[in-house]
Amino acid sequence: MFTLPDLPYSSSALEPYIDTQTMEIHHGKHHAAYVKNLNDALSSYPDLLQTPIETVLSRLNQIPENIRQKITNHGGGHSNHSLFWPLMTPKSAPPAGALLDAIDSFFGSLDQFQEKFTAAAMGRFGSGWAWLVAASGKLEIMDTPNQDTPLSQGKIPLLGLDVWEHAYYLKYQNRRNDYISAWWHVVNWDQVAANFQAV
Repeated sequence: MFTLPDLPYSSSALEPYIDTQTMEIHHGKHHAAYVKNLNDALSSYPDLLQTPIETVLSRLNQIPENIRQKITNHGGGHSNHSLFWPLMTPKSAPPAGALLDAIDSFFGSLDQFQEKFTAAAMGRFGSGWAWLVAASGKLEIMDTPNQDTPLSQGKIPLLGLDVWEHAYYLKYQNRRNDYISAWWHVVNWDQVAANFQAV
């Protein structure tokens, strides 16, 4: 059975950028629901319940067609959020070392990367995610709808931003740009670097 991971900090730790109530609902209600629905969808498939969700999502074409969309939705929701929580920290420090070198190489500078990433997050119509991914030895920015994941396209997510309204509406209402600007203050670049090194 898949389980809801604990937050790596308290629900209030990301204040004032991400508010406590949003964190409590986002993690304790939304992510928990993805986990429950994923387990329900796989209740008749014990081998898949014992397979890492990242592996399941990277092989979606091998998933039985009758549950494939549920796995895309709920498995993606579980995987995306499990990646998302550690990507934030109350003690954000700028990227450095090999990660910063790669960002400079592929995007020109950290500022240019943040501008392009923000544009992808703002440009995602409706619900979805913006991503920094590794693919074929390169870094790319992309966005996906709903709970779709880059894993299903053979790409490795290094940094992800949830732009579903439930991620920000209590504090920022329809001001997605304000939410994105605030989120940059809590990005855990050490975790992004660890994801990058693991590729």
